[in-house]
Amino acid sequence: MTPQTEKLIDFPCAFPIKVMGAQHPDFLPEILKTVQQHAPDTTEAHIASRPSSGGNYLAATVTVQAQNQEHLDNIYRSLTAHPLVKVVL
Repeated sequence: MTPQTEKLIDFPCAFPIKVMGAQHPDFLPEILKTVQQHAPDTTEAHIASRPSSGGNYLAATVTVQAQNQEHLDNIYRSLTAHPLVKVVL
């Protein structure tokens, strides 16, 4: 196997996705709802969050059970397209 074809992630796996957005009361529920479209077993217990130092933004880490690269890509695309989301890492 060449370095270009080696797998970087062994699926399935628990994969943390970092999501940042404006401080808004609907931010975390909307993030959960968006992720659940692709990973329905994801619950509030899978989300850790903290406000920015200035309190204007909220950072959340959602740990999803990723089945394969396409599954993970679909979650990233949905989160990136959400209007409350500023950054997905």
